[in-house]
Amino acid sequence: MTEPYTPPKVWTWKQGSGGRFANINRPIAGPTHEKELPVGKHPLQLYSLGTPNGVKVTVMLEELLALGYTGAEYDAWLINIGAGDQFSSGFVSVNPNSKIPALLDRSVDPAVRVFESGSILVYLAEKFGAFLPKSAPERAEVMNWLFWQMGSAPYLGGGFGHFYAYAPEKIEYAIDRFAMEVKRQLDVLDRRLAESEYIAGDTYTVADMAIWPWYGALVTGVVYDAGEFLEVDSYTHVQRWTKQISERPAVKRGRMVNRTFGKPETQLLERHDASDFDTKTQDKIEAGKA
Repeated sequence: MTEPYTPPKVWTWKQGSGGRFANINRPIAGPTHEKELPVGKHPLQLYSLGTPNGVKVTVMLEELLALGYTGAEYDAWLINIGAGDQFSSGFVSVNPNSKIPALLDRSVDPAVRVFESGSILVYLAEKFGAFLPKSAPERAEVMNWLFWQMGSAPYLGGGFGHFYAYAPEKIEYAIDRFAMEVKRQLDVLDRRLAESEYIAGDTYTVADMAIWPWYGALVTGVVYDAGEFLEVDSYTHVQRWTKQISERPAVKRGRMVNRTFGKPETQLLERHDASDFDTKTQDKIEAGKA
């Protein structure tokens, strides 16, 4: 039996602890090295990775482009968090928190930095007047669910996901504690989606774009396979909604951008033009002939 842990009077950082992602976490902020960020040709410069928080933004941008908002054209640069790209001086200047995604809007002077995925979604929605209602009751409901996601996801990712899939040792108490909370969250969503087509009502909004990459990925096993453990098939309304969102063409494109895992044909490491997706389609065709 493992000896019970007694916290010391002063916490000390053990750099080797933390499991698979130990090298990307540290108790201090600021840059570790000097490196400027690349800049492409489009008004919006996105520095990101195809994790759930990154997918929120690329889905939003692709949805805006699908509606004909040409000002939403963007360059998506890959930030390799395993290599410490998020700690470069250039990235820290855009996001002092050193987390992806980070957006730089160069369509205005001076350029505007936007960080935190929820903040980016609201910024883009207000900039282009899409996916966020203007009237108070409907807008409030979208914001309710957007902030619900921002507050809930840490329990899903850093809590359940970490201890279930990535921690160097399985801790029953931690897994049970966070599994209980994740199942409660799934029940919250399932009850909501039993009464409305989309998260905030009858209209597809930034609330769906924020929640789908996390909870849709959970119930389909994209991020980590815990479906049987959490009995995700029992959340039938979440399953219906997940499938519905997954079938949107812009969502299919957005989930590919800055993706570094899965089958090669599902990955578009960087996106600098809409034609980049056509190139990936051709790659799939060629792969099928092989």
